[in-house]
Amino acid sequence: MKTTKQIYLLMEKKGRELAALAEGLDKIIVTEETLRNMFDGKETDSVNASSILEKGVSVQVGDKIKDYLIFEVMDREDGSRSYIFAAKSPDACVGDESRINKVKRIFFFTAPKKRAFFSCENPSFQKHGILCQRSMKRRKEAMQEKIPDLKQFRKESNRHVLVLEAQVSEQDKYKLIHLSNNVLRTAGNDLTGVMKKNYDQLVRTKRYRHLQSLYGKAKKAGRDKEMKAVGAEMKQMQEEYHVTWEFCRQSMIKINKQYHLNSIFALTQAEDVWKGVEACLYREGKTLHFRKYGDYPEIRAKQAVRGIIVRLDGGSLSFRIGDITLFPIINKPGHTKTRRGHDTGVKEVHDLFAEEEIAAVCHYLENPETADRAALELFRKKGELMDTYRPCYASLCFKEIRGRVRVFIHLTIEGLPKPKRRKDGSRRHQLGRGVVGCDIGPQTIACTSKKKVILKNLAERGMSIKKREQKEAAIQRKMARSRRAMNPENYREDGTIRKGKKTWKKSRRYRKLQKQYRNLSRIAAENRHFAINEDANHIRELGNVFVTEPGNAKKMQKRAKKTERQEELSEVKQKDGTVKMIHKYKRKKRHGRSIQNRCPGYFQAQVKAKFERSGGVYIEVPFDYRASQYDHTCGSYIKKLLSQRMYCLSDGTRVQRDWYSSFLLFCIGHSLDKISRYKCKTYFEAMYRMYLALEQYIIENHIRVMNSGIKAA
Repeated sequence: MKTTKQIYLLMEKKGRELAALAEGLDKIIVTEETLRNMFDGKETDSVNASSILEKGVSVQVGDKIKDYLIFEVMDREDGSRSYIFAAKSPDACVGDESRINKVKRIFFFTAPKKRAFFSCENPSFQKHGILCQRSMKRRKEAMQEKIPDLKQFRKESNRHVLVLEAQVSEQDKYKLIHLSNNVLRTAGNDLTGVMKKNYDQLVRTKRYRHLQSLYGKAKKAGRDKEMKAVGAEMKQMQEEYHVTWEFCRQSMIKINKQYHLNSIFALTQAEDVWKGVEACLYREGKTLHFRKYGDYPEIRAKQAVRGIIVRLDGGSLSFRIGDITLFPIINKPGHTKTRRGHDTGVKEVHDLFAEEEIAAVCHYLENPETADRAALELFRKKGELMDTYRPCYASLCFKEIRGRVRVFIHLTIEGLPKPKRRKDGSRRHQLGRGVVGCDIGPQTIACTSKKKVILKNLAERGMSIKKREQKEAAIQRKMARSRRAMNPENYREDGTIRKGKKTWKKSRRYRKLQKQYRNLSRIAAENRHFAINEDANHIRELGNVFVTEPGNAKKMQKRAKKTERQEELSEVKQKDGTVKMIHKYKRKKRHGRSIQNRCPGYFQAQVKAKFERSGGVYIEVPFDYRASQYDHTCGSYIKKLLSQRMYCLSDGTRVQRDWYSSFLLFCIGHSLDKISRYKCKTYFEAMYRMYLALEQYIIENHIRVMNSGIKAA
């Protein structure tokens, strides 16, 4: 089926823009010689020339393009100009200046769906200002996604994110901050307000709440047909109250008329808001939240050729957003002075991992078509995924470090990340073989493998948690005193905060303390992140099969719902001095603070990703595995109190609870759901000797392992 478009061309000396728009046209730069070779009078459907392959472009040529010209004049960086045209033969346009001079009227151009538009640098065209305004919806990379096999390959391939700081001037940084904080944030908040209003109206109805209750009961009972029927009714109600992705997207288009955002940035903001709506609809989300001033939402473009354009600039990778060009900082210069001010000299620092990643991305951009063809051929023949290192899209994130906002580039790359190496070329993190049993607690981990046993605190790096919490508490007390002094009208006489709407005034001292507190929290988060990744890499060196229990950090974080009293009697002094024996209430507090400081759930997620990404196996045993209750010496399950960290087996051997659980996870049977008593008897003596050596090391070096029962000397 053919598409007819009338494109009006007006020829003048200075040149003027066309009145009509040609949609969906692709721009391809070729030389005059290549153009002549392609249009040699032969009918063809696809042309692949060497100069085009260097750009990674495959040209589709239609057979009914007339001898009329379509031009667009573009000023290039080297001072020359590019002219876009379409013609059946080169003699109709290239080098034929007399023919161009005869074009003095409006032409009508009829093009089929497959049409070719080329750009050619020809000095003879520079005398004529012939302009064509057009819209490029998708370039070559987007057109390739229409191929079914390539689209499936893109869908199944792995992806990872490379984070690098951006080299950008202060003036350009202010523009980006304005775009993020004042434009993207406010546009996203407007859309959040629309979707929040619709969602609140939906949840307020008794019928929808009743359907939610029915769906939960059916899911718990495993009634799939009932779940499907109730889910269809809930979806119908969501459409009636306009709580759908299509309404969210259309609402963002209307809101964007006020802010004039790039359409790809508006779309990503709509996706972010819709993720919050989905969390409320299908997960444990309660309500939608607005972004505060200073949150700096990321500037994300979901395509490498729109919004934030990823390209090669003089052999190096660059990112262009509007009129701003950013270059990633791969190797940061070392410190020239110590903290006390002594000169150390300039240290040359090389980030080998970042260098290899950027080199792989640049290699793909030099010849993308060849890399895609090779990956697609391997995928078709063997079903294997090749790491092409194609830059999928980029986003700009802002982080406040020591009071200064810095810009970071998050580049999403197709394929697995390069292995980190040392200067001599060896792998920094080796890949071990064997089974690793791991018991993950709220604050500690215990691991058992043939090479080593581990019993240590989670996320131990940098300043101790106790010292950091003391510093944070001191800053919070100063902030509270400043807040009370500046806002006495917001407090009652007894010191509690008044109800209702209030305006809070912040002094310069208060804002300075806020920055100090944010910086402390940022350092703590970075230390947790690095420490957990170091532990995950170390465990991967011990083996390639990771066995653990299902994660329950989210449940342990919540307070207990039941109100219960203790079984033991406690003495309580009355006001008159008498002593009364009562059953005190049990504390509802669980492990919220410990999980905040140690992040066992994040550790488990990182280990799972690390093992699966590097060819290992991640196994979660069922709930009836009961590693903490089994005794391999007698082959029975013995229930123990949670407070009992050390206990003796039936043969009198004293073991530590967490380590012994990891040992029983190490001795998993072939069915992957039961403990192998044969393995326990085979490996216990050797493993127990390693554990005793570890316990002695902990005691001698005065290491405090939380809730382990090991008392340091």
